[in-house]
Amino acid sequence: MIVFFRLLKILRVFARYRLDQLLPANLPFAAQLLLVLFKLFPTPRNAKGEAMTRGECLRRACEDLGPIFVKFGQLLSTRPDLVPADIVLELNHLQDNVAPFAPEEFQRLVESSLGAKISDIFASYDAAPLASASIAQVHTAVLNNGREVVIKVVRPGIERVIEQDIQLLLLVARWVEKNTLDGKRLHPVEIVQDYRTTIFDELDLQREGANASQLRRNFSASPLLYVPEIYWDYSRSNVLVMERIYGIPVTDVAALTAQGTDMKKLAERGVEIFFTQVFEHNFFHADMHPGNIFVSRNNPQLPQYIAVDMAIVGSLTREDQYYLARNLLAMFRRDYRLVAELHVQSGWVPSSVRVEELEAAIRTVCEPIFEKPLKEISFANVLLSLFRTARRFDMEVQPQLVLLQKTLLNIEGLGRQLYPDLDLWVTAHPFLERWLKNRFHPKSLWGEFKRYAPEWMEKFPQVPDLIFNSLQQLPIISQKLDALEHDIHHNRLHKQRGRRKLIALLAFGAAGYFLYKDTQGSAVLLDWLATDVSPATIALAAIGLVALWFRR
Repeated sequence: MIVFFRLLKILRVFARYRLDQLLPANLPFAAQLLLVLFKLFPTPRNAKGEAMTRGECLRRACEDLGPIFVKFGQLLSTRPDLVPADIVLELNHLQDNVAPFAPEEFQRLVESSLGAKISDIFASYDAAPLASASIAQVHTAVLNNGREVVIKVVRPGIERVIEQDIQLLLLVARWVEKNTLDGKRLHPVEIVQDYRTTIFDELDLQREGANASQLRRNFSASPLLYVPEIYWDYSRSNVLVMERIYGIPVTDVAALTAQGTDMKKLAERGVEIFFTQVFEHNFFHADMHPGNIFVSRNNPQLPQYIAVDMAIVGSLTREDQYYLARNLLAMFRRDYRLVAELHVQSGWVPSSVRVEELEAAIRTVCEPIFEKPLKEISFANVLLSLFRTARRFDMEVQPQLVLLQKTLLNIEGLGRQLYPDLDLWVTAHPFLERWLKNRFHPKSLWGEFKRYAPEWMEKFPQVPDLIFNSLQQLPIISQKLDALEHDIHHNRLHKQRGRRKLIALLAFGAAGYFLYKDTQGSAVLLDWLATDVSPATIALAAIGLVALWFRR
């Protein structure tokens, strides 16, 4: 029932802000008939009494519906290649300008979590929020030792709203999985469940702090990325205190240009940071929308990124890392045969798929795209085209790659905002080549040996017993295989007997017809039975024929 009322609220908000105007005109008749109800609502207006633009309507609707919809709007704001510019401009306000909650409530939450008055913990504290996002709110403060910090607090009551939205999404996902052709391939229920885990992890600020500390260690000696320090003495599950940073928002192109920032270098470094996190560290910031990214004011010719909000991070298995790197390189080289083979080897498509057919389909999708200059190729368009093609081959959505795909799309969209001529492959290609070469370098293999050698040595004394036990099991396994083969043979004979009995019954019926219509027809029938039925069945058929003859 709660989900039903939530659905009603979503429909009411959509109607209030007339979001039907964002839909295409060539909708099915049933959908157009349903949207007639939306036209009964007046044109939405802002506080000045002016009619809202379509971008403002969408932004306000996302804000009213809560964090899941806000995050959807944030994702759209990073894709100017897919979303009109006026909508992108309005959705940019979702990054850190969500309506704040009361400062008194913020102070109460901090004091109850840290167990002391805010005036005793901080030398100074700003009651006005620095930023207000979908999940949390941030205020500035100064510690008693003089260090400038920010205090992040989870919005009160947000868990209940998120749970309602997740239940609604699960309801839709189950319907899609059960009633659509692509439902089982896309695993919508599994994806929603993974998203539920991800977004509830985001509500745990202790986890975010741990992620930030790990990311800070990974880039401690790198000029590419800076991550602020976490002050653990003042952090709890719903309160996080961290170093305050000063930088230029990555979307403020005017300010970046004014300080002489090398925009080409800035865009390329963003791509390099992504691939470094995914392949070298296997720990990547998976929520890199523009509101979480800043640029340092130091050394604009060699610009450094500053990252905040590490609530959502991702990692891949070694196998997925390997197959992903080889897939990207094979696509870059137009080796479509290898792309198809890797999809089968990795289990992303069923092993029954013919590699030749998959190769031809991938070539059909990619060849027109790669005929363009590399700087004009959108990796997002390549992915979308491949997904459409994959339906023919029952390619399953890999939940462990969903975060990675989303992050890569964000990085590409952000990079093209900063430097429209960004060539993603100029940075990615040499990096992937180097990573695959180093993966099998003797030094890397020796490092892997040293890492796992203690576990191997711990298990080594058990190896003789395991081998001996396996040898003892061989006769038992052989007997079970023989019994299984016997059962299979018995079932096959049973099916054949059933088929012969069915033929015999049909023969009796046909024999009766021939005997009453044509006596010589019985001889023809017996000749036919002799070529297709066992002798025992023929004998039964003959007895039936004799009985029918005497009855006549």
